[in-house]
Amino acid sequence: MIHPTAIIDPAAELAEDVQVGPYSIIGPDVTIGAGTVIASHVVIKGPTTIGKNNHIFQFASVGEDCQDKKYKGEPTRLEIGDDNIIRESVTIHRGTIQDNSLTKIGSRNLLMAYVHVAHDCIVGDDCIFANNASIAGHAQVGNGVILGGMTGVHQFCKIGSYAMTSGCSLVLKDIPAYIMVSGNPASARSMNFEGMKRRGWSKEVIASLRQAYKLLYRQGLTLEQALTELEALPSSSELQILIDSLKASERGITR
Repeated sequence: MIHPTAIIDPAAELAEDVQVGPYSIIGPDVTIGAGTVIASHVVIKGPTTIGKNNHIFQFASVGEDCQDKKYKGEPTRLEIGDDNIIRESVTIHRGTIQDNSLTKIGSRNLLMAYVHVAHDCIVGDDCIFANNASIAGHAQVGNGVILGGMTGVHQFCKIGSYAMTSGCSLVLKDIPAYIMVSGNPASARSMNFEGMKRRGWSKEVIASLRQAYKLLYRQGLTLEQALTELEALPSSSELQILIDSLKASERGITR
């Protein structure tokens, strides 16, 4: 399971069936769960906790010190869930004490080649970050989000669940849940209605969210006015996800 050229610190904790490829380096304060595969030439530094059944491909750098100039070597953390695919040359940095000292990635995510997840970022479950997508420090990404290739996300931005960006988008403000954006700077184009159909959501729920999109983007309302109108619509858990993402915005939403 462990290639003889791999270097694993005695203080690292690896489940019995973890596979580690040639020339990979795993430092102290690293915990890796069962079924995880570490390919060749991977570097993992701690404190880092990696869950079960992840696959980390060659040349990835996981749990490295962040690039924030305020960082002075404090013991910050990285947490990664289960069933993630982390492709070639992905870089994921630990947090800083200026935030919660934590970078966190959920489960069942696909991070394609050359993706960068900066310090203090929080990523949910079931996301896809296409090649070269990068999220800057303190960004928060919900569940089921798709970032197109070469998307750049400004620090402190929040991307709501099931949102989507096209390739080469530059995200400078928060993206509400479900919203599809593109451009430099990114602007809203529609909602991810096709994704809703694929998830088996009812026609009634999709119609409600379509109405919500028109209220938010087509009626010339302020965010506060739109929220009032949205909260008057028939309630559903799906609509509440949108409302919650709007209320959580601190940078203003992508229009």
